[in-house]
Amino acid sequence: MESVKSQSYEVHINELAKAALNQHVAQNKYSKIFLLVDENTKLHCKPLFLDMFESAIDAVLEIPSGEEHKHIHTCLQLWEQLSRLDGDRKSLLINLGGGVLTDMGGFVASTFKRGIDFINIPTTLLSMVDASIGGKTGVDLGSLKNQIGVINQPQMVLVFPEFLKTLDERQTKSGYAEMLKHGLIQDKAYWNDLTENQNFTDPACIQKSIAIKNEVVLQDPTEQGLRKILNFGHTLGHAIESYCLDNPNKRTLLHGEAIAVGMILEGYLSHELRGLSRLALDDIKKGFLAHFDRVDFNEEDIDAILQLLKYDKKNSHGNVNFVLLQAIGTAVTDIKVPEELFPKAFAYYEE
Repeated sequence: MESVKSQSYEVHINELAKAALNQHVAQNKYSKIFLLVDENTKLHCKPLFLDMFESAIDAVLEIPSGEEHKHIHTCLQLWEQLSRLDGDRKSLLINLGGGVLTDMGGFVASTFKRGIDFINIPTTLLSMVDASIGGKTGVDLGSLKNQIGVINQPQMVLVFPEFLKTLDERQTKSGYAEMLKHGLIQDKAYWNDLTENQNFTDPACIQKSIAIKNEVVLQDPTEQGLRKILNFGHTLGHAIESYCLDNPNKRTLLHGEAIAVGMILEGYLSHELRGLSRLALDDIKKGFLAHFDRVDFNEEDIDAILQLLKYDKKNSHGNVNFVLLQAIGTAVTDIKVPEELFPKAFAYYEE
């Protein structure tokens, strides 16, 4: 299976990934090699990684899993460990984990000693098709998603679909939501294929999603224009994810679960503001609710979620900017939404 080429790095899959990893490390002669894991990837993924890695690991760094640990205090602990272990600017950090770990590991590497090399090895479907691709790194600020970070590219991203066998169904479906998003914003045929065939863990589907995201990032690496389309569903989705994370009375949602809700809501806004057909809107809602449990929102929930929109990273000059769809496969950016449409969007979701 072909590698996907970005501007400064490549995404390698399966055997190509193994060969690329060992060749890169052998050629660069790093002073120290650090492996970052959480308790889950330490147990389930580290043994598989060590079987394929031909160099010595100088130290294994471990962080707790979960979005609630994706904050600057965890980074501080990692920076202190790297310093204590004599990490220098010629060190390498290998991030073995899901999106939380690759986001945070990339940020730690990008800022330690003003930047050391890092390699992402995503172990969840979500991180394979989305989080580890494109160079976005960072952490949350309290319950607010990804408020602190930098864009910095890894040396390479290595995808081993074998790791997906270590996931439960809920985690796998979280990644499926982002794959569906790729179809909605760029490729109607891919959307149809994913919703009709549903064999979304096939390496060919994973490669397709990586290629779609990579092509967008290539054209707009710093998110000045086109790259914003990757945020479809994320403006409301991130607010929902943050609200549920911070509210003990609500079930905590995985990223993909919250974004699935966000895409239905923003699909409705697309219907009202950008001419997305009712048939397409209902197709989007049906496609997501076939795989994701409906989330219940009361009026108080909705008010609190809408208050969180002001923290969205796409905002500019006090305006909340949305990515909406003109049709399945065609997205538009920087759309302002009248406040009176939000309750209607939630009402449509709950029908």
